Amino acid sequence: MAVIVIILIVTFVLPAFTQLYSGLGVTLPLATRMLISITNWFSHNGVYVLGAMIVGLFLGVAYSRTKVGRYQLDKLLLSMPILGRTNLLGELSRCCRTMSLLFKVGLPLPDVMTLLVQSSNNKVVAAALAEVQKELVRGEGLSKPMAKDKLFLPLMVAMIRVGEETGGLDRTLATVAETYEADADDRMSRAVALIQPAITVVIGAFVAFLALSMISAMYSLYGQFSGA
Repeated sequence: MAVIVIILIVTFVLPAFTQLYSGLGVTLPLATRMLISITNWFSHNGVYVLGAMIVGLFLGVAYSRTKVGRYQLDKLLLSMPILGRTNLLGELSRCCRTMSLLFKVGLPLPDVMTLLVQSSNNKVVAAALAEVQKELVRGEGLSKPMAKDKLFLPLMVAMIRVGEETGGLDRTLATVAETYEADADDRMSRAVALIQPAITVVIGAFVAFLALSMISAMYSLYGQFSGA
């Protein structure tokens, strides 16, 4: 809604004021001149900017559907500030939950890893799990190959090692899944709490700049007309 309101103001409201001020032939304050320049630029180039955004979006979606593009997109999702860690925790919690359920019903661990690789939503995580599966088949166990990849967090590796040693792998995996789910929910709540004031600040700054430009222009016009 905030973006739509800004677009409507820049597209329909500001041009009317800028034409009025420009036609008076008086010296305007710096803020008003900046506003007029920005409005004129968007008036002449807005269609091209919108077209470029649509084309860029289309190309981005098309690239993300390729094998390499999907991998790069998933890698970006895991490396984003704030949200990257949340995405990783979500992926790992789903992995642990799935492994726990399948192992509990008696499915062999190599088969569990095969299903896990196939069902993973993130290609980066799937590739890491595939490497773990290869070493698992060679007799390296589960926690040892996971410890070689930083994608698998220390708590997950440590709990899996404990589960392998005690024979309670399904229980330790379930514990890790619950821990990561709670951590991911907490991080997402904090991220949302940060986004709301950020949007408020951006909209407030735009409205303040708009009000300053309009009011200063009115006072400038009044002063110059009074002097004349």
